Amino acid sequence: MRVFERIAIVVLLTVLATAGTGVSAAAQREEWPTQGWHRSSPEAQGMDSNVLAEAFDEIRRRQIAIHSLTIVRNGYLVLDAYFWPFQDNLLHDTASVTKSVTSTLVGVAIGQHRLSSVTQPVTAVLGAPSIANLDPRKKRLTVEHLLTMTSGLDCHHDKGEITLTQMRGSPDWIGFMLGLPMVVEPGGVYEYCSGGMHLLSGIITKATGVSALDFARHALFAPLGIEEAAWPSDAQGISHGWGDLHLQPRDMAKIGYLWLRGGQWENRQLVPADWMRSAVQVHSQPGSSPGPGYGYGLWIYPDRNPPIFEGLGRGGQRISVVPAKNLVVVFTGGEFEPGDIGQFIGRAIKSDRALPENSADAARLATAVRAATEPPAARPVTTAPTQAKVISGRTYALDANPFDLRSFSLTFSGGATAQLQLELVDRLDRPRPVGLDGVPRVSPDGRFGLPVAVSGAWESANSFVLDYNEVGNINNRRFRLTFVDEGTSVELTETSEPLATVRYRGRAR
Repeated sequence: MRVFERIAIVVLLTVLATAGTGVSAAAQREEWPTQGWHRSSPEAQGMDSNVLAEAFDEIRRRQIAIHSLTIVRNGYLVLDAYFWPFQDNLLHDTASVTKSVTSTLVGVAIGQHRLSSVTQPVTAVLGAPSIANLDPRKKRLTVEHLLTMTSGLDCHHDKGEITLTQMRGSPDWIGFMLGLPMVVEPGGVYEYCSGGMHLLSGIITKATGVSALDFARHALFAPLGIEEAAWPSDAQGISHGWGDLHLQPRDMAKIGYLWLRGGQWENRQLVPADWMRSAVQVHSQPGSSPGPGYGYGLWIYPDRNPPIFEGLGRGGQRISVVPAKNLVVVFTGGEFEPGDIGQFIGRAIKSDRALPENSADAARLATAVRAATEPPAARPVTTAPTQAKVISGRTYALDANPFDLRSFSLTFSGGATAQLQLELVDRLDRPRPVGLDGVPRVSPDGRFGLPVAVSGAWESANSFVLDYNEVGNINNRRFRLTFVDEGTSVELTETSEPLATVRYRGRAR
C-alpha cells in the first residue's frame, strides 16, 4: 500500500505566563475545552519539542500512514497535527473507537436513569416475547455482558468478522443478533463481537426513544462542545453501535479528557463516577494473561508503565489515556501502528512541571510543521504505453469482488493527470482526477462528504497501478489493473492476489 508521507500539522507554541516558574499550568488553574482547547507549548506542560520533532522525522522516513496526531497534557492542547492529504476540521472515521463511545453513552443513560444499571437483563429492555432461541442463559444476559464482550452468544470475530457480515445482510440487525443461540453462559468467555455493541445501541434507543446519535448530540456531544458528527444507522434507525462514528480529532480528544476526568465535565458529572471507575477496570481477558484486558468498551493495559486505557479501532484509530501523566493522545490513520509514534510521545514527557522554553527546539518543530503542510514533490511522468490509448475511456464491468466495485473507466488525455470513474454497488462515484506524477489528486464528496486522493502509474506495458485513498474514511487501497486480450479484459488484483477477473462490456467512450 502506498503511503503519503508528507505531513500537514498545526502546532501551537505559545508560551504560557506560568512557563519557567517550575509549576505546571494545570496547577495554576482549571481549564475545560468546551469552547475550544486552550493551547500551550510542549515545554510549558513538561514535554520536549525536539523529541516530538523526531517523531515527524520517523513518520517521513518510514512513510507511516498516520492522518492526525493530537496530544493533550494537563488539559492543554500541546500538539495538533494533520498529515497530508488529511486536513484540519475534517471528520474522521473512528472505526471501533465507536464501541467506546457507545459504551460511554450507556453510562450516560444510566446516570440519567434511562437504564437502571449494568445488571439490567437485555431481554427485559428489548422485549423477550419475540426473541428467537430464548433460553434461561439468554434471560441472564445483561448489559454488562455486552459491554465486556462476554455475551455468550454464538458470535464470531474470525473470517473478517463473519457474524457482523451476516448481521448486516439481514433485514433486522437487532433481531438477528438477539436471536443468535447461546453457546456458553454469559459472563464466562470473552469473544470480540461487534454485533453485541449494536445491541447496546439498540438498548440506548429503546431506553431513550432516540437513536444513539441523537442521544449523544444532546447528552454527550453538546456538553463537550462537539458540534459536528456523522454516525450511520440501520434500517430501523439504530446507530451502528460497533463502528462508523465520524468525529474531528480534537473532539475525539474531548471524549478522552472526559474519561481522564472520571466522567466529569465542568460542574457536571456526565457519566456516573462509579460507572466510569468500573469502565476502566479489567472485566474480561482476551487471550492469555498477561496482556490487555477489556473493560466497558475500552482496552485496559494495567501492566504497562505507566498504565493506560484506550478506545481502539482498525487502521490506527486511538483515544489513549495515561492517567498518571495527565495525558490524552488521539491518533487517526489509514493502517499504521500507533505504538511506532507513541514511543516518541513517552520520551517527550520529561517532567510533571514546566520546562524552560527552548527557541531552537521550537524552531525545529515549527520548520517541520511548515514543510509538512505541502504535498510530496512531483516526479517526471513516465511515457504512457500504447495500451493507454486502447483502454482510455472504456468501461470495464467487474465480477463480484470484496470492494463493491461494479465498473470503472480510466481516461488518459496526456499530461500529469488522468480521470477515474468508479461505479460502486450503492452509487456512481463522481469522476476523480488521478495524479500520474506521484502526487495524489484530492477531490471532494467521497463517503460522508470527505475527500478522496488518487494517484496511479503504468507499471508495465499492460499494468496500471492505482492508489485510491479515502483519507478520513480509513481505506487506502492499491489496485493493479492488468489489461489482457488486446484491452478487452482486465484482471484486478490488490497486492499479489487476484480478487476479480472481469470482461470488457459496452463500448469505448
